Order: sequence, then structure tokens, then C-alpha cells
Amino acid sequence: MARANQLRALKRPGQAPLKMADIARLAGVSTSTVSRALAESPAIPIKTRQQIQRIAAESGYVINQAAQRLRSNRTRTIGVAIPLGHEADQLISDPFFLQLFGHIADEVSLRNHDVLLSRVPSPKPGWLVRHVQSQKADGYIIVGQSDQHEELNAAARAFLPLVVWGAHLPEQVYCSVGSDNVGGGRAAVDRLIETGRRRIVFLGAAPLPEIQMRLQGYRSGLERAGLSVDPDLILPAHFTGDTALAAVQDLISRGIEFDAIFAASDVIALSALRALEASGVSVPDQVAVVGFDDLELAQHSHPRLTTIRQDLKRGAATVVEFLFRRMAGEETPSATLPIALIERDSTPPVPGHAPSGG
Repeated sequence: MARANQLRALKRPGQAPLKMADIARLAGVSTSTVSRALAESPAIPIKTRQQIQRIAAESGYVINQAAQRLRSNRTRTIGVAIPLGHEADQLISDPFFLQLFGHIADEVSLRNHDVLLSRVPSPKPGWLVRHVQSQKADGYIIVGQSDQHEELNAAARAFLPLVVWGAHLPEQVYCSVGSDNVGGGRAAVDRLIETGRRRIVFLGAAPLPEIQMRLQGYRSGLERAGLSVDPDLILPAHFTGDTALAAVQDLISRGIEFDAIFAASDVIALSALRALEASGVSVPDQVAVVGFDDLELAQHSHPRLTTIRQDLKRGAATVVEFLFRRMAGEETPSATLPIALIERDSTPPVPGHAPSGG
């Protein structure tokens, strides 16, 4: 009853906004205890924490987030940056980015942190070091290496809380999390060869580490099946625009024979499907198509897309876990996650093999 009367007195019209000292007086503790309790510090017993939080809620006390961050020298913000040195026109609305970002944001928010997202087209030298020095975030997740391998190395030498979604490269200083791109490329080609395909196009030869590894897997799959690698069947395709569509249409118009396409991403694969349909080519009877990523839209294309699945949810969870461990001062290793072939309608079935698609 006494505390209720005190609360009513403090909340009378015209009274100044409640301060942390008011909450401390009502709870019978120090202001530092209130500060730590409201910040969910495990150093404060849970019963005391709950009591202080209940008093704060009943009194309408609002935490001054800016002041709290200034005192702790922490922003409770995670920076997520996309360097686009290879393709400045690629947008955040790209389906791959959206799906991965959604999982990252979920994982970060579970840890009571915010996300600061930035797109960095045509990065200038030193861009990442400047991001870090701005102190707008406690840690950084970089999505894709683009052509920024050395920039990432330079930042990682001076800044521990940095994790990259991408491939594991030679002489790499930074921590990376990514999928088995070589194995994924090989698995795609292996399955196409099992269905009798021999003239397999690789679509998406961009100068990106992950794509180059998928191309390496493509070459490996052909070579171990005793098939030669035909340079005419390795076609560049961007993640933006209609370059994949144009590349496939050009291949058809030049009369170059092919019976399958392995696309370096689902977005590229869907453009290839459009090109084949526009040219009257039947999928998978005449040409089989395999993508890479297993985005949600792969299940809704016509025909439904066979693809190599990257487990983006698990990948995002691993990236965020590693980042928070590094924010706590721990060194973490890089990680390469397994892939899976998801069979749908854009490839013919292998005799005696049950489809795996969703």
C-alpha cells in the first residue's frame, strides 16, 4: 500500500519524468542495481530483477537507451553490410538476400540486439575499417565477399567481432561461414549425368569466390565422369537483369547443343527456365535445370526447380552465434556447412531413386 501511494505521488500531473533514482528508492536498492536489473544483468538475482522490472513497469518508467549505451560503451546493434564491388546494381530486395537477412535478423533479435543494414556499392578502399571506427555497431556481419577479400582481411586484423557469410579462402584472416560450394556444384552435375545428360551448361561464371567454387565443382563432376569441359558451355550471368535469359537464348540461336543447365543460383535458374519456355524447349524432357540455394520461390516455379539446398537458417544461426562469441572475446573458427540436393520437376527422375524435393 505504501509503495502504491508513493507511485501515485510520483505520477501526479505536472510531476517531472521518473528517474532511475526514484525506482531505486521505491525498490529499496541502489541506482546501479536498478540499472543492471533493467539491462537483464545475470549479476542481479532474478527475484530482485523481477521486482525492479515490475516497479518500473507500474510506474511507467522508460529507459534512456542512449544514456545506457553511452555508459556501457555498447550500442546493442549489429551491423550487416553487403559489399557489391562485383555488381553495384544488385539490390537488397534480391530474394537470396531477403531470405538470409530474415534469418539473421531473427537470430539477432533473440539476443535483444538491433540490426543496422547497409548496402555498399562499388566499395572504396578502407570502407570496412571506417564502418568499424564509426562505432555504430558492436559487431559486423558481412554478406558475401564480393571482390573484397583483402579489405575483409585488413579489418579482421584489428577487429575481432567480424564474421563473413562466404567461402573459405586461402590466406584468410577473417572468420567465415558458408556452404560446401564445391560439393554442391559436383552434386548437381553428378545427378544430371545420372539422368543421362552430357552437354551441361554452367550459368553464372561471375568473379565471386562462392560462384568460382561452384564452377570448380561443375568441372570436377564432368572430369570424374570422363567428360570434357567445353568452354562454350560456361556462360556469364549476373544476379540482376536478364543476362541469364539472354545467355540461354543466345546459346539456342547459335545452335549449340546442350541438354542440361546448372545455374549458380536459383534466381539465375529461374531466368533460364523463362528462356527455355520462350524458345519452346521442354523442361526436363529436352533440357534439365538445376539451381543453387533452394529459395522459397524454387518450390513455386513452373516446373518446380531442382536445386542444391544451402541451409540458410542454420547458416544464419551459425554466423550470429560466432559473432556473439567473438564479441565476448573468443576466437572462432570458420565453418563450411553441408549441402543437399533437392529434386523437383526440372530434372527427370533417376530410375529407382525416390525424389527428395519439397
